[in-house]
Amino acid sequence: MPQGRGVEVLGTLALVTPRVEQFEFVKVQVEGEVARIRLNRPEHNLLNERMLAELAVGISVVGGRNEIKLMVLDSAGQTFCGGIEIGEYTQRRVFQLLDAFHVAFAAMLDTSKPLLVVVNGPAYGGGAELAALGDLVIATPKARFAQPEIKLGVFPPLAAAVLPSVLGTKQALELVLTGEAMSAERARELGLVNWLVPETELKNKVDEVIAKVTAQSGPVLTMAKKAILGSLGLPLREGVRNSMKVFLNELAELEDSQEGLRALVEQRAPKWKNR
Repeated sequence: MPQGRGVEVLGTLALVTPRVEQFEFVKVQVEGEVARIRLNRPEHNLLNERMLAELAVGISVVGGRNEIKLMVLDSAGQTFCGGIEIGEYTQRRVFQLLDAFHVAFAAMLDTSKPLLVVVNGPAYGGGAELAALGDLVIATPKARFAQPEIKLGVFPPLAAAVLPSVLGTKQALELVLTGEAMSAERARELGLVNWLVPETELKNKVDEVIAKVTAQSGPVLTMAKKAILGSLGLPLREGVRNSMKVFLNELAELEDSQEGLRALVEQRAPKWKNR
């Protein structure tokens, strides 16, 4: 999607979002090969229609830029994300809000760029789902993850589909059926979090992961993600065939894959052209 005015059709509602630089609740900043996307609705970063639309368009815009190798999603304030704001919505508008929610999360699922999520505070409801959809997750001990929807007489449809593949069936059922919060330490044990670091070391860890990922070829990062996520849920043989199809039909055509092999033979660091 070109940078400009984006239109997302949310059920019967056509929601028009302004330019990225005019966003109100989501801040997008491009720093070379990295796009930083920040939830900026303190103090609880509750997700409303406008914020969800900005998140969807922001991810789509930066995800379409060839020079971007990594997107980093974090938050302002003490809470990473308190979930969807439903208190002020009528029954009719709740469905519009849920449509906006699914558009935003579809953008996360569909983006070809690796997505690093940084959680330094509670992540509840939709906030926990944001973390679950991250390709990589860094958290501090201040992080908490919960799907409390069951206590409101509903269940989280996205989490119900995604969490079993991340946590395993039993743990996903526990999180959804009890609505109880999970500590950052437990989330790390179960694989929801890749790295758990003290808050004082958070910036250094984020910079370290950014450096490791952006040191690689951009197109190869995209294809590696495609091979992994595209094989999820498939029988082993079919998953291997899917991965090999990406490798043979797409990766082999890249200049960078040829450069990597030359660099290995010549015992030097590769010089990526990102094509």
